[in-house]
This record gives sequence, structure tokens and C-alpha cells, in this order.
Amino acid sequence: MITVIDLSLVFGGTTLFSRVNLKFTPGNCYGIIGANGSGKSTFLKILSGEIESSSGEVIIPPETRMSVLKQDHNAFDEHSVMHTVIMGNARLYEVMIQKDALYEKEDFTDEDGILAVTLEDEFAEMNGWEAESEASKILKGLGIKNKYHSALMKDLDGKQKVKVLLAQALFGSPDVILLDEPTNGLDMISIEWLEDFLMDFPGTVIVVSHDRHFLNTVCTAIVDIDYSKIQQYVGNYEFWYESSQLMQKLKRDQNKKNEDKAKELQSFIDRFSANKSKARQATSRKKLLDKLDLDDMPASSRRYPFIGFVMDREPGKEILSVEGISKTINGVKLLNNVSFRVNRNDKIAFVGENETAITTLFKILMEEIEPDSGTFKWGVSTSQSYFPKDNNSFFDGCNDNLLQWVAPYAKENSEIYIRGFLGRMLFSGDEVLKPVRVLSGGERVRCMFSRMMMFGANVLVIDHPTNHLDLESITAVNNGLIDFKSVVLFSSHDHQFIQTIANRIIEITDDSFIDRSCDFDDYLAFKKTLETND
Repeated sequence: MITVIDLSLVFGGTTLFSRVNLKFTPGNCYGIIGANGSGKSTFLKILSGEIESSSGEVIIPPETRMSVLKQDHNAFDEHSVMHTVIMGNARLYEVMIQKDALYEKEDFTDEDGILAVTLEDEFAEMNGWEAESEASKILKGLGIKNKYHSALMKDLDGKQKVKVLLAQALFGSPDVILLDEPTNGLDMISIEWLEDFLMDFPGTVIVVSHDRHFLNTVCTAIVDIDYSKIQQYVGNYEFWYESSQLMQKLKRDQNKKNEDKAKELQSFIDRFSANKSKARQATSRKKLLDKLDLDDMPASSRRYPFIGFVMDREPGKEILSVEGISKTINGVKLLNNVSFRVNRNDKIAFVGENETAITTLFKILMEEIEPDSGTFKWGVSTSQSYFPKDNNSFFDGCNDNLLQWVAPYAKENSEIYIRGFLGRMLFSGDEVLKPVRVLSGGERVRCMFSRMMMFGANVLVIDHPTNHLDLESITAVNNGLIDFKSVVLFSSHDHQFIQTIANRIIEITDDSFIDRSCDFDDYLAFKKTLETND
């Protein structure tokens, strides 16, 4: 168990959180959520002992072994992949190195023999003889093939290093695992493997993530950092989100009778308690929900930006036809004879391990680059609005403030109108006078969506829109695209984002493509069937 008592942190004159009292117990997974800059990663660092709090304490039993997902991807470049993973259990790795050094000595003494026996006993107690087998199993589960297990870390690419460091954090049956954005850089298959691993893990997991599907699947509790407070709530992210929205609704209606409020809240709790389809942890979650008091329901002060797209006119029958598009960049063939036809009301998620291939296809469709071969044609009644994966060219070196930046796209050349529009995107007061070149990644994304919404387009082309966004903004974009009544072509890592928006999946593979009309969960089931048949 980890116990947090009266914890506070003041950073740069700002109080991130104060008087925090929490308990983290084995058998549970805690999802830490909060707006960007609220202190999620900082709180993890306090729990791990990397930084100290301003006041209060974190009590961890002395025999507890804690494992932390490392963020320095180059820290282990001179070590092999296998050794890097085994370093997840520092004492086991130390014993292993000591043993090897002893046995390599030419003048092996009696004292060395006694030490070797002691080390061998400790090695066996820590299940050292199974270490490489366990490490290999985790690596393969995360998609690192056997041929890389003996390679040096410096010979791996960035995504592979991320997976190895995650394997290191999971290795050796720690008592507590701290994970900061563990799904970043993972493909869908690796994320699913990680979800299964964490659901079976008997210890304590504390995780920061923007992946709502991941939080819904693995979490038994949500730890919410909101306005300098950290509070813990029973249930997964979906339960937290829907209950917080319900509490806000009821608080707005002050005339509602208490008994009606209690009845509605209890009905809500009962509905979630009866839901056993979310994960294997549903049984333990149900027990917690059954004990939940109505006063324990979250009442978040979160603000959600407004994302809504309105077409100036509906498109005709002809939307987009793509015929035999191929493209090679720097000697790498990214697209190979890709053909498809887009229909009215299609919301197509483009997926695949090679994100560059998808981005290249979108750039071709938006006429930023030309294909090596093949053609495409937009319907004459279509109008496109594009959200590029890299938006730096819109901001870097630009001296405009937000008002000036948005003005050319606005339908009304009025400061009152533009301020109102930006206010709905959470830019208020003097914030609209900030130079756009100094905006954060999340603020830039909100600007790009402001720009898109002003176009009135009937086809949206959106490349990884959730990068840099907090959960509130991701939810707003998600809901906005669900409500849009026309065509969307998009890419994303976010499982729930794809599942709730797409009615068609196109996967770009190394040598071809797969095109299937279904939702994302059905597509993943289809892919598993293909793998089983192979």
C-alpha cells in the first residue's frame, strides 16, 4: 500500500496541489487525469521519490519494490535489449553481473566460492533463472521480435526503445508500477497486450494516460487533479466522465428536489454496477461501486472547448475517387497502388503501422505533394478542410496574436464575433492577445480547429488530431466529429476515438491496403481471424 498524507507542492510560486490524502492498494489500477499542466507527471515523480513535495509525506513499506517507466530513451544505449529489460529489477541485475564477474575470475578463491553460493541462492529466490524467458515474453508481447533481444539499444529506432523501456517497467513482478503515458508510440496490438497484462497484474498500478479506451479497460479508480486538489473516485474514466457531467447538470438545476437527485444518481450507479462487459476487473469494480456514497460522486470544474462543424452545403453523390496511387520517398515505398472510392456519410479511419504513409496519402489528396503514379478526383460539390499532423508552419515565425491569426478565416470581421468564437475554444480575456508563435501544442491544435470550423467544409481531412490535447479537448473533438453530418477522413492512435467515429476502416500496409466497412472493434476482430488463419 502507498499512503499519501497531507501532501502539497508549490512550484514556481504556484500551488499545483495541496493537502492531498490518498491510499493506493494492491489489486487496483489508478488512472491519474487532469488538464495539461495540472501536475499529473509531477505527482508520479513525487510518488517515485524523484522529486520532493513541499510538505506532507508519501509512506511506502520498506520492502516494496517500485518500477517506473523511464522517459530517457537514450539512457541505455550501450546496453543490450535483454539486459535493459532485466534492469527493471535492479537487485536481480546487480546479482547477475556480480555472478558473471566472479565466474570469469582466473584466481577464484574460497571467499569467492562462498560469495558465489550466496549470490546463487539470492538469484534463485528472485527467479533469476527465468529472467530471460520472462523478459523475452514481455518483449514479444509488445512487438519486439527475437532478433532484437540481443541487439544494443542504440541500434533500435525510437518506437522500439519506448517498448523496451515499457518492458523494463513491467519486468520482474514489482509490487507497484508507475506509468506515464505508456501507450504513446504503441500500436493497437501492443496496447491490447498491455491492457491484458495490467488487468492480470496483482500489485498496484498508477498510470497517467490520455487514452480513454485504455483508462476504461484497466482502471478501477480515477485520481482527478483539478483546481489544486487531488481526489480519488471509484470506477473507470467513463464512469468518472458521465457522473461528473451528471453532477454538473444537477448542480445547475438548484430547484431539483433532493430525493429526485438521489434517485437519478442511484440509478446511474446501478447501471454501471451491472455492466460486466468492460474488463476482467468488472467484478471488483462492481463491489466498489456498490459501496459508493452519493456524496462521493465527482463534481468536476473542467472546461470543455466547443468543437462543432457546420456545412455550408451538402455534398452530392460524388465525393472522392482514388485510383492506383503510389508514392516513394527517400527510397522507401510508402503507398503501393492504393485505390478506393469515398461515399456520402463515410467516416473513414486510416490506420497502419507506418504513420508517414497515411500522412503522405493525406498530403497527396490535399495537393501538397504529387503521387508517383495514380490519380484522384474530388466531387465538384465537395469542399475540404484539412488538419495536418504538423502545424508548425502555421505558427512558427508568425507575429500575429490570436485575434489577428483567426481573423482571415472568420465569417464576420468583428472583434466581438472573433472573441466569442475564441472564448468557446477556451481562449478568453487577454489570452487572445498572445502571439501565436508562443502557444503550447494543445493551444495550437485548438487554433487549428477554430480555423477548420470557420470554413464550412463538407469533407474533413484530419491527421492525428488528438496529439498534444488533454482529455477534455479530445472528448470535445470526438463528440464534434460524431455529430458532423458529412464525410470525415482521419487518422488517430486513440482506440475510442476511432471506434466511436468511424464506420469504415482502411489500413495502409507495406505492400497494399485493406478496406472494410465496419467499426474499429469489428475490424480488429477481423484482423485476428486473418492472423489465426495464417
